[in-house]
Amino acid sequence: MTSVDVRLDGHVATVTLNRPDALNAISSEVADELAGTLLQAGAQPDAWVVVLAAAGDKAFCVGADLKERNRLDDAGWMRNRVLMRSMFESLRALPQPTIASVFGFALGGGCELALSCDLIVASDDTMFGLPEVRVGIVPGGGGTQLLPRKIGPGRAKEMIFTGRRISATEAQDIGLVSRVVEREALEAATEELAGEICRSSPVGVREAKRAIDRGLEAPMDQGIDLEDLAWRRAVASEDRREGIAAFNEKRDPHWKGR
Repeated sequence: MTSVDVRLDGHVATVTLNRPDALNAISSEVADELAGTLLQAGAQPDAWVVVLAAAGDKAFCVGADLKERNRLDDAGWMRNRVLMRSMFESLRALPQPTIASVFGFALGGGCELALSCDLIVASDDTMFGLPEVRVGIVPGGGGTQLLPRKIGPGRAKEMIFTGRRISATEAQDIGLVSRVVEREALEAATEELAGEICRSSPVGVREAKRAIDRGLEAPMDQGIDLEDLAWRRAVASEDRREGIAAFNEKRDPHWKGR
């Protein structure tokens, strides 16, 4: 049995952490396998949306495998760091829109996996947290950068400095989570959101994602230029021609993704 599964259903690629007995903790092996799986998913032209899910019923992911880390010397920690960073970078670099389907505990690196996705759908029993400072380290999967951008620096500092966990409802209230649903409705709600996105042009969605992500790091005038480039690439696509034709012909568009 692999620690990471992938399934393509229509235009939605679902990547699933499959280590429920360990609460989907991220070992070096899992990090390497997940990075490779994400790269493969990103390269599939038929995958218009990527969902990150998890097996089990207790935890989406409790973060790094601390049992493994307890056995590492300093050099081992540095080798593990390379694998971990590659995994998170592979997720953030996906050109497709990404959805984290989260339940139970989403702590440390598990919270950062969710943060690394564009959207989060959470069950009402989810608990988010970045407790790294409680064991003498700092969030290393983008948490110190992604969380402030989503909820503001003040709230992010409180969560990180104290290691406090927050519920799915509070996470939604502060803008961290897109949708909160009952546990039994999580898979269906995630599929619904992915399906809504798939009704849009995959070219348009990817270009919009790239403009948003790159524009966040740029001054406004440069961001507007990035938007203009995205607009021009979208206009040059087959999808634009199909979308305008479908609108005028009062029918659903048949996207090609190019």
